[in-house]
Amino acid sequence: MKIVTDSAADLPAAEAKEWDIRIAPLYLLFPDGQVRSEDLTPDEFYARLAAMAPDVPTTTMPSPGEFAAIYSEADDEIVSIHISSGLSGTLEAARVGAERSGADVTLVDTKTLSGGQRFQVLAAARAVKEGLSKEALLKRLEQVRAATEVVYTLETLEYLRRGGRIGRVQALAGSLLKIKPIIHVDKADGKYSTLGSSRTIRKALEKIAEHLSQAYPSGTPLWLSVMHGAFQEQADNLAALLQDRLNVSRLDVLRISPVLAVHTGPGIVGAAAVPLALMEG
Repeated sequence: MKIVTDSAADLPAAEAKEWDIRIAPLYLLFPDGQVRSEDLTPDEFYARLAAMAPDVPTTTMPSPGEFAAIYSEADDEIVSIHISSGLSGTLEAARVGAERSGADVTLVDTKTLSGGQRFQVLAAARAVKEGLSKEALLKRLEQVRAATEVVYTLETLEYLRRGGRIGRVQALAGSLLKIKPIIHVDKADGKYSTLGSSRTIRKALEKIAEHLSQAYPSGTPLWLSVMHGAFQEQADNLAALLQDRLNVSRLDVLRISPVLAVHTGPGIVGAAAVPLALMEG
């Protein structure tokens, strides 16, 4: 089987190559043209974002034609694993592309994004390597999805407000934009919801650590991915908090893709967590 995903999985290029995973690109739309998310480093993106202020670029998903081309290249069965349908139309574009290609494609709605999506993609790739059937692979993905937590905080809600992507995360005018929300990806519908808020990043990070410590039985070995935009110091602080409070078996600190960070700005930091045993089969 061949594994396909999209840019929202925040899958490092080296990891995609190692596991033979094809990434369908999401795009950033700047006034001077369209750019693939993978063609900009996070730092290059934030420099362009700052230069555009107060405007922000928009984003767009791969077209059905791009998906059809990707699927047509594969001779094997394809499992195509994508950002939550509650947050993006990418899965629908993939469905149309699959119909056009005539390939044997099974679509998976991760009901999440970023580090949580990456866990499902890597679990699928490992299942392929182990020679599991498609049915066993899909069952493993259901288990990973159910056990994964994705939670993050923002230095400011200003970028969500500018881009019109607030949804169930409420941004209020004036000084209340300085509130640091703790935002969760809801497993039921794959949309954002708020778990709470804090006045400082430090307290928000403590609430993230508290949420994750309550989400798993005490002592559960976990794989954690700390994700950030351009917030290395706070990413390191969150990583230290999580290592102190959880049984961390593996920890990655990764940058968030520009196609996601366009809606959050540089001041985003959070974590994705999953029991290690589910990732090892």
